[in-house]
Amino acid sequence: MFALLLAGCASSHSPSRSDADPLESYNRAMFAFNEAADRAVIKPVAQAYQTVLPDPVIASVGHFFSNLNDVVVLAHDLLQFKLHQAAIASGRIVFNTTFGLLGLFDVASRMELPKHYEDLGQTLAVWGVGEGPYLVLPLLGPSTLRDSFGLVGDSFIDPLTWGTDSEAAQWSLRGLDIINRRAGLLRVERAFAGAEIDPYEFRRSAYLQQRRSLVRDGEPLKPDFDSGDADPAETAP
Repeated sequence: MFALLLAGCASSHSPSRSDADPLESYNRAMFAFNEAADRAVIKPVAQAYQTVLPDPVIASVGHFFSNLNDVVVLAHDLLQFKLHQAAIASGRIVFNTTFGLLGLFDVASRMELPKHYEDLGQTLAVWGVGEGPYLVLPLLGPSTLRDSFGLVGDSFIDPLTWGTDSEAAQWSLRGLDIINRRAGLLRVERAFAGAEIDPYEFRRSAYLQQRRSLVRDGEPLKPDFDSGDADPAETAP
């Protein structure tokens, strides 16, 4: 996916019709703010985190938060009547919480219960709600109007919200999750460091294509050749 996006962004700096960005001025300003905050605080902390902790520990932290996320996934599997996926998410929660020691080890994937992703933004899409304009959120990064509402709704389902009575513990865990995710992006970031592309457009295209793929559960978009509305970047093999 990244190779396809790299080629597309290098060939043209104008967004496709499906990637229209009416809030681009605001979005670029917020993107610059987020990049500055990342360089000043988040990235250095993530680099120190990656240096101090061994890879197995970092992986276990990621598994722990992934296990908590499966609660959100299960809720939206049910809301979308994806009963088979709901059974998989339930199995993952049970086996990873017990045999996986509160999710520190992903034993469910070894039991052929693969991780999948659902959230309120995807549920709203299945219910027919349009994605709305692309939107860069402060510190949280790429989103759309629909996904922004989804983030608010999912915060009430997230076990980090209702699983502890301590706000200090809750925000400490959220901070750890952010740093762990950022550390996981360091290798990807280095791979594209020398590419002559517009990072704003690259991340916008990457985010929108990923979200649309998740809504379709990875199924390729069926182009409407008569209307000419197909997006080549989404229909490419």
